[in-house]
Amino acid sequence: MITIIIKILINIPFNAKFIIEADITIGFRRELTMKIQKLLSASIIIGSSLIYMNAFAASNQAYSDFPVTLKDYAGKKKTSVSYSGQATRQVLHNSLKSLAGKGTGEENAELKAELLAYFEGKEEGRAILDPTTKGAFVIKQSQVDDISKKKNLAGKTYKGIISGWPGNLTGPEVLKFMIDKASSANKGYDPLVGYDYKQLISKFAMGAVFYNQAVDNYLDEKLTAENKPNDKPYKEGAYYTGKEHSWDEGFGYFGAPAHTLSLTPKEVIAITKRKADAFAKADANKDGVVDLKTEMAYAHAYYAAVADASGKTNYLHTITKAFIDGRQLISDAKGEKLTDKQRQQLMAHADTIETNWEKVIAEAVFKYAGSTYKDIQKLKATIDNNGDAKEIFRNYAKHWGELKGFSLALQTGKNNLGETAVKLNRLIGFSPVLLGNTQVSGIDSNGAYTQKSSETLEGYMLHMLKVQKLMVDTFNVKARSNDGLAKIGDLSKKLGSGKSAEND
Repeated sequence: MITIIIKILINIPFNAKFIIEADITIGFRRELTMKIQKLLSASIIIGSSLIYMNAFAASNQAYSDFPVTLKDYAGKKKTSVSYSGQATRQVLHNSLKSLAGKGTGEENAELKAELLAYFEGKEEGRAILDPTTKGAFVIKQSQVDDISKKKNLAGKTYKGIISGWPGNLTGPEVLKFMIDKASSANKGYDPLVGYDYKQLISKFAMGAVFYNQAVDNYLDEKLTAENKPNDKPYKEGAYYTGKEHSWDEGFGYFGAPAHTLSLTPKEVIAITKRKADAFAKADANKDGVVDLKTEMAYAHAYYAAVADASGKTNYLHTITKAFIDGRQLISDAKGEKLTDKQRQQLMAHADTIETNWEKVIAEAVFKYAGSTYKDIQKLKATIDNNGDAKEIFRNYAKHWGELKGFSLALQTGKNNLGETAVKLNRLIGFSPVLLGNTQVSGIDSNGAYTQKSSETLEGYMLHMLKVQKLMVDTFNVKARSNDGLAKIGDLSKKLGSGKSAEND
C-alpha cells in the first residue's frame, strides 16, 4: 500500500487560511476529493484558536494577531504582539552600515559623530538611511522614531571580550573602534591593512546585538520560571505578559517578515533588496506601503534565505515556524503562569531556533571563507603575471570583512565555542594576509595597527579551506556555498607539513 501526504492551502471566508493535511492511500483519493469539494463549498467560520477536524488541521501562519491575554487588562489593544524596539535596531544597523561607507579618506569628526548617533545615541531626529523607498518599493517610515523612540545598538551589544579582534576589547569597544576607523577611511576601506569597515561593522553588529540578545537573553534567561513570568505584565503598564514580550523580542531580532511562511526564500531575498517586483509580496496587508516593523526582511533572516535558496536547507521557515509555534503556546496559556510542561515545550522551540540560527551564521562563515579563497587564487595569478591587482584586492578585503565579521558573530551566542573559536580565530587571523606576507598583529597605545610576518598567500588559501572544514565538522552546515573542500587534500599535500599547514 502506497501512502501519500497531501497539503492543500485553502483560502476561505473572512480571509482565514489553513493547511489541510491528510494521510491517504491511493484507494481513497476519490473519497478525499469529494470531502474537499464539500469543504470548499461550505461556509466555514474560524475562531481565534486552532481547529482540528479529523485529518484537517488549522494552523497560524503568521507572527501576528496573537490576542491580549494579560489578566485585568482594560485598554484598547487587540493584540499582544510587540517588537518595535527590535525593528528599530534592525533599521539602526542598516543605517549604520550605510554610513560606514561614506568616508573620504580624511579625518571627519562630523561623520564620526553621525555614526555614533546611530550606534549609541538615543536622540530624536535620526533619519532612516536604509531601508528607504526604492522606486516602486515604497517604505512607510522615514524616521527612526516612527518605529520606536530612544533606542540604540550600544546598550544591547555583547559585553564580553572579543578575542578574535586585536586589543582585548569588549563588544561595544570593538564596534566603537571600527566606527572611529571607518569615519576616516575612504568609503570605509583601508587598503593598508585590508579592512572593509562597512562589512566588519555590519556582520559583527548583527551577531553581537541581534543574535546575542535573542539566543543568550530573551530565549534563554528570560524563559526561566521566575524571570518575566506569564501571569504578570512584562513591565508596569504593559499590555503583554512577561513571556509574550520576551518571545516577541527574540523574533524581532531574527529580522523576518511576520508573514514569512507565505514567502519563498528567494522572495525574502528580493524583499531585503527592495526589488520592485517584490513589493506586492512584502505588502502583506495591502495598504500600499511596506511597514518596517512587520513587513521588511533584515539581517540573519536574509542570510537564512540566502542559504535556503540553495535548496539544501530550510533554516528560514524552520526558525520562523518555531517562533510562531512558541508564541501560540504562550498565548494558549491565557495569561496564566506556564506549567513546567509548557515551559519545557517552549524551551524546545527555543532550542530549534538557536540551533538553526547558529547554523545560518556558520553557513555565512563557510561561504565567505570560500569567497576569500577564490579571491586569493585570482590575486596570486594576477601578481604572478604582473597584472593590476587593485580591484581584486578590494574584493578580497570585502569578502574577508564578511568572513571575519560573521566569525566574530558566531562567538557571541549562547554556546561557548571553546576550541572551535580558538581554531577559527587563528586560521583567519586579525587581518587578511597582505601582499608582503604580513598580517595585523595588534593595536599600539595610539590605536594604530601593528603588523608581523605571516602566512604566505597560498598557505592562507589552505587556512580558508580549513575554516570551511571546521564549519562542516562543528556545525554540520549543508548549503555550503563556494565549497572548495575538494581541493583541500591537494593543497595540503603541495604545501607539506610546514608552518602553512600547521598554523591552526
